[in-house]
Amino acid sequence: MKVTATFIWIITIVFWGCQQKQTITIEWTSSDARQQWETQSVTVGPKGSIDENAITIYPGEERQQVDGFGGCFNELGWEALSILEKAEREEVMASLFGQEGCGFNICRMPIGASDFAVDWYSHNETQGDFQMENFSIDRDKKRLIPYIKAAQALQPNLQVWGSPWSPPAWMKRNDHYACLPGEANDLPEEGRGKEKDFLPLETQFQMEKEYLDAYALYFSKFLSAYEEEGIDLYAVHVQNEPNSCQVFPSCLWMPKDLATFIGDHLGPELSKKHPDTELWLGTIERPQISRIDTTVLDEKARQYIKGIGFQWAGKGAIPDVHKKYPAYRLMQTETECGDGSNDWEAAVYTFDLMKHYFNNGVNSYMYWNMILNETGKSQWGWKQNSMITVDTESKKATYNPEFYLMKHFSHYIQPGAMNVASSDPNALAFKSANELVIVYYNPEAQTMKRFIVGNETFEVELAGQSFNTFVMPI
Repeated sequence: MKVTATFIWIITIVFWGCQQKQTITIEWTSSDARQQWETQSVTVGPKGSIDENAITIYPGEERQQVDGFGGCFNELGWEALSILEKAEREEVMASLFGQEGCGFNICRMPIGASDFAVDWYSHNETQGDFQMENFSIDRDKKRLIPYIKAAQALQPNLQVWGSPWSPPAWMKRNDHYACLPGEANDLPEEGRGKEKDFLPLETQFQMEKEYLDAYALYFSKFLSAYEEEGIDLYAVHVQNEPNSCQVFPSCLWMPKDLATFIGDHLGPELSKKHPDTELWLGTIERPQISRIDTTVLDEKARQYIKGIGFQWAGKGAIPDVHKKYPAYRLMQTETECGDGSNDWEAAVYTFDLMKHYFNNGVNSYMYWNMILNETGKSQWGWKQNSMITVDTESKKATYNPEFYLMKHFSHYIQPGAMNVASSDPNALAFKSANELVIVYYNPEAQTMKRFIVGNETFEVELAGQSFNTFVMPI
């Protein structure tokens, strides 16, 4: 049979095209305690023989959508950032919010003082000012607003949400920002809140109508004032840790009283004046789902609640909440902050938290303090971890292991990606329209690992106790 040159040319092109199709290059970034953020590539090949030890990713088994990642804007973060010279300050912010950095797109802020404020304040400490005539965010114009605006300059689509640690002190039954007496505050013993491991606890807020209406107005005034500054909060969570009595700003709420405040006061106020701002039940820090049931099953409150936020021991409730209330969006609102060690073990612990939360349905994940000075201490004495540490003396920034861990996720996983299933508990995978992102922690010593995605596979030698992100075109 006579084979023409044209036919041979066609066969060659088809064969070349098939070969090209099989050659897929994956971007691979790895970090361990010795070498942080090393980028290289690996080539994908056909699946080949069965390997029971392989890590299999299932792109077709989609779970929840990812809304994004971020941290919290706190006053002490801005204070630490302000120590740096202008060029390094801009570099630090770019590392958190720029496209080449973490690319954070959802961040938290306090409404009034958090425990990492310079000191206690609220936006209206005028006793009995139920009309909020003396409401002011002037304090925030010194620290929080510049902090947020610096982030917005790098991330114009940044979504910000807020939560109070305490209402104005005069709205509480003990007339004090704190709940628990201690060396860090001047709360007398008779002002101690009644917190119990199980319900009931005692609500500290003044549950009379005039106080509830005034507090709803307080939220509304806060949102309006921030809008005037060019910062539109997309959501508010009603109370930071409503079941915890602390020496720093805090306020106990019984779940039924939260339902009353949401259903009869805050929900209607926001619907009327800020209809585009979502109201979330958060931030929940206890494992008992009964506390959540009481609020979200309330007939009035549930029509306003758009999502539920969890932190600390709240991780114990989230598996049941995800199953029982699949329609709610879920958020990890404050990653556990450690004790200021800022070491590799802290990053490994945080990775375990991220696994737990993403495997149980969260749509977004928040770090706590993005930046602190070298002491890591709050004004109430708690030393904590941060992604970045600024040394007061040298005026230099250090990027801690948890910075790189967060970047392993947030730099690569875009809003709208879908969490997908995997066979290995140390692998998390996320699928977007044109790529698959796999984040894997190798808990072993240096070892070879094989990954299978559909009919394709790749093998890599991983450093011991290392984080690895693979970006695979699909």
